[in-house]
Amino acid sequence: MQPQDGEIATERQSVDYATLPINLSPSVTPSSPIECQPTIGLIGMGAMGRMYAQRLGAAGWRKIHVCDLPEKYEKLKRDYEESPNIRVLPDGHAVARSSDFIVFSVEAEFIEKVVAEYGPSAKMHAVVAGQTSVKAPEKVAFEKFLPEDVHIISCHSLHGPTVNPIGQPLVLIQHRGSKDALTLVENILRPLGSRHVHLSYEEHDLVTANTQAVTHAAFLSMGTAWCAAQSYPWEQGLYVGGIETAKVNLTLRIYSNAWHVYAGLAILNPAARIQIDRYATSATELFKMMLEGGNGSDEEKRRFRDRVEWGKKVVFGDVDQQSRKRRPILLSADVLDRFSLGRTPSPPLPETDKCQCTPSSGCCPPATDGSSHRPHLPKYRPNSHLSLLAMVDCWAHLSINPYTHLSLAATPLFRLFLGVAEHLFLSPALLSASIHSSLFDTWHRSDDLEFVCAARGWSQCVNFRNFEMYKKRFEETREFFIDRFAEAGKLGAEMIKAVMETEVQREEEEAQGDRQVGWWC
Repeated sequence: MQPQDGEIATERQSVDYATLPINLSPSVTPSSPIECQPTIGLIGMGAMGRMYAQRLGAAGWRKIHVCDLPEKYEKLKRDYEESPNIRVLPDGHAVARSSDFIVFSVEAEFIEKVVAEYGPSAKMHAVVAGQTSVKAPEKVAFEKFLPEDVHIISCHSLHGPTVNPIGQPLVLIQHRGSKDALTLVENILRPLGSRHVHLSYEEHDLVTANTQAVTHAAFLSMGTAWCAAQSYPWEQGLYVGGIETAKVNLTLRIYSNAWHVYAGLAILNPAARIQIDRYATSATELFKMMLEGGNGSDEEKRRFRDRVEWGKKVVFGDVDQQSRKRRPILLSADVLDRFSLGRTPSPPLPETDKCQCTPSSGCCPPATDGSSHRPHLPKYRPNSHLSLLAMVDCWAHLSINPYTHLSLAATPLFRLFLGVAEHLFLSPALLSASIHSSLFDTWHRSDDLEFVCAARGWSQCVNFRNFEMYKKRFEETREFFIDRFAEAGKLGAEMIKAVMETEVQREEEEAQGDRQVGWWC
């Protein structure tokens, strides 16, 4: 007779996971004899599963069992026939019952189905993890379908499969398992060179929403807007140089990945859905205020500037205080130009017309020379930077401090986009030029309109919780950019590497400074 759900839960609560044994020594290393090494099982061999297999095998773990969908079995065997440390098995049952550490590396959309099928085959006293981007459905699936005599120590590498994992955050979740089980997982994954971050399932989903949801929405919307306009702006001398370089490269990087990498986080994470909806609302409201202010009264112009300045104050605080707290994330605009897909204007842009606003409107800050108006002398063509204005406005409305999780678990993508926003908002000249261009320049209005429509479209797609709609929108845009991925991928990787190197150095210096202050106190 099968026990009822309530009886299963009661039985599982009686297990003392602190004393539940594991199948081998937790202090094992890749240099241990093969008979002492764990069998590592990877169920799902997409890009992240392959990255784990390659790096763990190269590090010296000699018993790695992997599988994917049955129809991919023969190809997977051919792919790894010359990899002695990696053994391809027919299905998840074979992997689960033979492995001491099992990782379900599948999309969050399918985690329940896959765990329901293969989870009950988990080896007694094994340690089970999931590599899903959203942990809420993973937690439910594990608790529902895994045997009570296995540990649950989950994980998630907060970076894409093409990013070097060294120094990147790797979340570890000790949900149901002993200290030895956690130590074993840490030792198995240590060859990745990642920085271990210990969170709960709930903390993970909140952190990933705060560091990824709005970032992804911004880049997805930019790409969809360019696709709708059938335009590669950087090839036409538009959106070229400086922070535009980062925006273009990162947009193409997003679309060069698989759609499901972003769909699960957006659709299955409740906090992410709220943030994506707010981002679309912020973009819409700001765009309406731009139109009203550009064609309206001084009061309407001032209202737009006040809205932007309010977001800046809430998110970044006092500029002088912020600069004393930390160095900016982003490299200089001149350095970013090395990674541009387009060519910066040469000779330099001509001086633009003087402000069309009046001194009383509050649109632009007072001129330093005491005159009523002053010309703008940009190195790059000014534009509204609506995607950045909307991002900061969104964070401000949701009371999200983007720096809270920066050193804890921020992805390279988030660091770069926060750096771009920081670069804009903490530079009075750049922010003033952005506000002025928003109100008075018309050359980018059609692009801004496409961006607002794209942001609202992505928000509706996420609110409908429709994976097929998400996939269709993503793939249509991806097809438009596909011929540009090779060049953008190379430049984008170099740009991320350059920025991350400065970030690691900055964090080390700040940590050293904090230790010195602590010692002195």
